[in-house]
Amino acid sequence: MQSFINIFRLGVKELWGLLRDPIMLILIAYCFTIDIYSAATATSDSLNRATIAVVDEDDSQLSQQIISAFYPPMFIKPAKVYSMDEVDAGMDTGNYTFSLNIPPNFQRDVLNNMRPEIQLNVDATRMGQAFVGNGYITQMINDEVNQFVNRYRANTSLPVNIQVRAMFNPNLTRSWFGSVMEIINIVTTLSIILTGAALMREREHGTIDHLLSMPVTPFEIMMSKIWSMGLVVLVSTWGALLLVVQLWLGVPIAGSVTLFLIGAALHLFVTTSLGILLATIARSTAQFAMLLILILLPLQMLSGGSTPRESMPEIVQQIMMFAPTTHFVELGQAILYRGAGLNVVWVPYVWLLGIGVVFFTFSLMRFRKSIASMGS
Repeated sequence: MQSFINIFRLGVKELWGLLRDPIMLILIAYCFTIDIYSAATATSDSLNRATIAVVDEDDSQLSQQIISAFYPPMFIKPAKVYSMDEVDAGMDTGNYTFSLNIPPNFQRDVLNNMRPEIQLNVDATRMGQAFVGNGYITQMINDEVNQFVNRYRANTSLPVNIQVRAMFNPNLTRSWFGSVMEIINIVTTLSIILTGAALMREREHGTIDHLLSMPVTPFEIMMSKIWSMGLVVLVSTWGALLLVVQLWLGVPIAGSVTLFLIGAALHLFVTTSLGILLATIARSTAQFAMLLILILLPLQMLSGGSTPRESMPEIVQQIMMFAPTTHFVELGQAILYRGAGLNVVWVPYVWLLGIGVVFFTFSLMRFRKSIASMGS
């Protein structure tokens, strides 16, 4: 019973220490508000206000119909029909992402079934819009040409009618995906930073010597940092889901928030232990920051949150099965996107618990060794 009291009181001490650290408080507030909103809305995989210049050498009804198809919000409507020299100069200076050259006699050749060619130039340095816009423009031109030709020829329908339905995100809204994935990344990042910084702060301020003189064990010191910093991140996650994701961004949560928070608590058990481990390895705050970068990048990029794990090399998939973020992303997407219940996500729960026990045990061994070296 005394051990639980010691863990509780030491954890309260950590919370008071965090409240007296304005930089950390600003970091937490920023990450769970502005950062989530920015990740959901600032970057977009869809085409938005792309610049396009058109060289119309045909000046026909069909060419005008094609030009009129480029309108906001996907494109900035071409202000005029340009010459080739103006378009080349604009592409060189980066004023246009796309340029379209409609050749002479284009309408006549289309109606005579001569298969004329339209030249589409793409500024491939703008990777985001260039890749998506190429497909958009190609499809738009095909649709306009087919619609024009069908006025003069018999309308032939394909024998197959494909019906596409987008499940769980009908409008393919990026903010629905980006906001939740950013919360998962923030939970991982902040939990490691807060626990590691708490231990580094004890070492730099010399208060670790005071703890060594008290009747507390390394287990109690480590557990106090884990539960206190984990609680801060967990409460912030709950607030961000309700206030930022659901209220501010209007993203619907399909499943149980409580079930997700249970999974987040298991994930925090792993990552806070990892934060303690990194703090025992690092000899300074700078070393801790460098180790943090080396750990966070593969955890976030290879967890399946940005790219499906199935598209990764087989060896990477096998290695990342032992990473906590892999299972946290899996249960987060299943619960928050698809409304999955415990019967679906119990496997990631077990994985997180097992990984957490391993990380906690190893971190405790390292922490005891670190405490012993400080005491001697």
